[in-house]
Amino acid sequence: MSDTLDIKSVSISRRDSFNARDPHTRDLKPFHSGSIKILLLENVSPTAVDILKKAGYQVDFHTKALDKATLIEKIKDVHAIGIRSKTKLTEEVLSHANKLIAIGCFCIGTNQVDLNFAASRGICVFNSPFSNSRSVAELVIAEIILLSRQLGDRSREMHDGVWNKVSKNCYEIRGKTLGIVGYGHIGTQLGVLAESLGMHVIWYDVLPLMPIGMSRAAETLQEVLAEADFVSLHVPETPETKYMIGERELASMKKGSYLINASRGTVVAIEALAAALKSGHLAGAAVDVYPTEPLSNGPGFESLLRNCPNTLLTPHIGGSTEEAQRMIGVEVAAALTKFINSGTSINAVNFAECDLRAIPSTDMTTVRIVNVHQNVPGVLRQINNILADYNVNKQISDSKGDVAYFMADVTVDNPKEINTIYEHITAINENIITRVLF
Repeated sequence: MSDTLDIKSVSISRRDSFNARDPHTRDLKPFHSGSIKILLLENVSPTAVDILKKAGYQVDFHTKALDKATLIEKIKDVHAIGIRSKTKLTEEVLSHANKLIAIGCFCIGTNQVDLNFAASRGICVFNSPFSNSRSVAELVIAEIILLSRQLGDRSREMHDGVWNKVSKNCYEIRGKTLGIVGYGHIGTQLGVLAESLGMHVIWYDVLPLMPIGMSRAAETLQEVLAEADFVSLHVPETPETKYMIGERELASMKKGSYLINASRGTVVAIEALAAALKSGHLAGAAVDVYPTEPLSNGPGFESLLRNCPNTLLTPHIGGSTEEAQRMIGVEVAAALTKFINSGTSINAVNFAECDLRAIPSTDMTTVRIVNVHQNVPGVLRQINNILADYNVNKQISDSKGDVAYFMADVTVDNPKEINTIYEHITAINENIITRVLF
């Protein structure tokens, strides 16, 4: 098979590399790894750059997000792209991605990517749902203490040359109640830290989850809002969470309580929050995310929350620590490498999660077929009919939404048979992408 075939259709891997951790299995690597192009934006961690370069890929690294026109031009010729939260991979942008097979979101959120359209093009999306949990939780703890002591306002006054020593409406957090909305990886860590400082923890989640420590689950969101002294939001951006905290919810919070949003900017109605702060109903707020955010650092940030009393505004830095970014770099870069090299879609956001065990190092006649197709009846039967004349060692298939994912390790006697298998599978009407890995 020609080694000039586009990876969008087929990926050829060399047979002369081995798994360093297990000498009895064979690595699957691109035949010409130097022909694989990776575009990394928004100053992702150097650990990710190192991992991808060591895999042999061409890495185009940028410290900032690109404007749409430049992004469209660059994405035409890359096989994978790594972004953070500022880059928007919309249908318009992705429609120009002729070779793209994978997207790495070096952050928790994936709302900046059109996941359904990406899947329909056979583009697998990965994120990092765990690596920055501790960093966000620690920031929220710091904000709880800062808000309870009005330290943001005191610091600003001191910088302006004003000495204003006050104790009124300043409190210890010991004995206060923290309400956590969204009891996932961040929420659970936050609860543990808060309890260690003597706080009571109540939380609400749409899923039935096991309480950690002495925390207590609430039956409704309203219960958390009414009971908590501090409410911290840790939910994804979904149609159900959009503006879930509006005028009515803010009014139901305790007078003199505090709101913290380190989740997504669209979760809170900013105008209603500003009104609740200026009226004195809320004693303070800390906001790290906004409905619209600047594409680059510098002046130009505008918000109704500017100059609200006892309000901490931070530029989406919840996960911006050296430790978090390093771990995110490792997690996402490893996922991209595994998907490109061996087809593994474990921890994918928009694909079914599939994987096959490694091929024995002594087996030099087995290839791996990786296929993405429309999730309609009869396609899997067509693929298996094509493979019926060959020895299929193992296979796996699963679907998510309108897209199905298929992997199979097939033993061939003659390399020309690979061409036959590839051509027959790609001829299926519902085929999106077929790759062959050696």
